[in-house]
Amino acid sequence: MEIVTIDDVRKIRLPRPGSHKGQNGKLLVIGGSHLFHAASLWALTVASRIVDLVHYSSVPENNMLVANAKAEFRSGIVVPRSDVDAYIKEDDCILIGPGMTRDSETETITNTLFAKYPTRQWVIDAGSLQMMDVRLIPKNAILTPHHGEFKLLCSKSQISNLNDQENVTEFAKKHKCIVLLKGDKDIASNGKETRVIEGGNPGMTKGGTGDVLAGLIAALACKNDPFLATIAGSFINKKAGDALYKKVGPYFNATDLADQIPLTMKELLF
Repeated sequence: MEIVTIDDVRKIRLPRPGSHKGQNGKLLVIGGSHLFHAASLWALTVASRIVDLVHYSSVPENNMLVANAKAEFRSGIVVPRSDVDAYIKEDDCILIGPGMTRDSETETITNTLFAKYPTRQWVIDAGSLQMMDVRLIPKNAILTPHHGEFKLLCSKSQISNLNDQENVTEFAKKHKCIVLLKGDKDIASNGKETRVIEGGNPGMTKGGTGDVLAGLIAALACKNDPFLATIAGSFINKKAGDALYKKVGPYFNATDLADQIPLTMKELLF
């Protein structure tokens, strides 16, 4: 497998001089639940630093949290679930799943939207990843499983090769999607090309760091090829985690990672 390098990351589209609001990306985040409040907010935090507009749709408790934080999310709009269809049609990319519980409600929301909007650009994470019908995975959707979630996906797809690389490649090829298997070394494939992303450290095992990564990839996917967004997002995320490790060792959290990512992107891209 070929290793992702800074030269790959520098292919991502940068905001152009003279551009107007919305031209550098519009992202819809569907996530959160009565049980998990912070996960989707971590994704929202990092995405709001990259794209022009973030639309956020959650349960009422989480929508209120974001509404109360409007001083920070100046370009964000809280969207009731009843209005989500209009934003799915409007926005460049939709991230679904962070903070969503593994239950029938998540299953219904996820699979209904996939069946209804199979041509939109989706990033699928966490609860939605675990509850979706693999037969409904939209083409070019980006899936961001950890090893436990990927084992479940392979079981549903009757894939059981000898190693992670083969499984990731076969799953992506079979479902015409993009898979990023998170681990010590991330493995990404679109079924045709499979790459490995090195880096990371023990501090990145903290809860919420995966939600930050999902938000970063979704933000990049708004204006970039989805496979490029996936490998670049993984690379940037690991570099940001390594920068924090140099400062504080493993003693950082998801909020620290979300705050470090813009600094790392500036260092890598400008």
